[in-house]
Amino acid sequence: MRFASRGADPQGHPLDVLRDVRAVVFDTDGVITDSAKVHAAAWKAAFDGYLRSHPPGDPDRRRPFDAQDDYLRYVDGRSRLDGAEAFLAARGIEPSAETVRAVAADKERLFTQRLREQGVAAYPGTVRLVKALRAAGVPCAAASASRHAGELLSRAGVLDLFDVLVDGGEAARLGLAGKPQPDLFLEAVRRLGVPADRAAVVEDALAGVEAGRRGGFALVVGVDRAAGADTGARLLRRGADLVVRDLGELCVGGAPK
Repeated sequence: MRFASRGADPQGHPLDVLRDVRAVVFDTDGVITDSAKVHAAAWKAAFDGYLRSHPPGDPDRRRPFDAQDDYLRYVDGRSRLDGAEAFLAARGIEPSAETVRAVAADKERLFTQRLREQGVAAYPGTVRLVKALRAAGVPCAAASASRHAGELLSRAGVLDLFDVLVDGGEAARLGLAGKPQPDLFLEAVRRLGVPADRAAVVEDALAGVEAGRRGGFALVVGVDRAAGADTGARLLRRGADLVVRDLGELCVGGAPK
């Protein structure tokens, strides 16, 4: 089922289609914090460096990493190792485990450097929605495949808004499968004490909305920050029930002030 984005509840609930939802799980990068572009830039530098030093045999596959399309298609929402392997395989490279780890480590180094230099901010519309949900008594969780999620939320000043955080470190400790498997989100709602079929997932990644659908969540909201010609349609095809450009659209009063 696909929902159109409907208006706010006149009685004050942040979103009418969330009326019966008892918990909401938010992805971190690109949904809560404006950090997806930092990840994308780090991936581009790591992949382009590898392609220059190890060019594929097919000239068409030597083109640089696209920080929008390739990022959304292969690495967004996935763990570093899964993302590195997926992109290299798409370029006709059969990488060894050592190569995947090396490219992922290069990306990690570049991301950490850029994060410390540039910092990161939370999206105002997301903050408004989380606050509205909490005021309505709906607990919220943050979930991310990144081990940096806690640092990102803390730097953005929003860590305390979330009742639960499940990050890449926790996923590794618990042996949770990466997206598009729903393990990360299911662990988040387990900690909130709410079944998946009474909870919602908010995601900007194709793998993430697919994970929400596979997990049997009551509602999967896609966030189309790229605002490309077909990114919203791709999110819908992969499992989103509705797609918005900014989560402030779902708040009483509309877009963020």
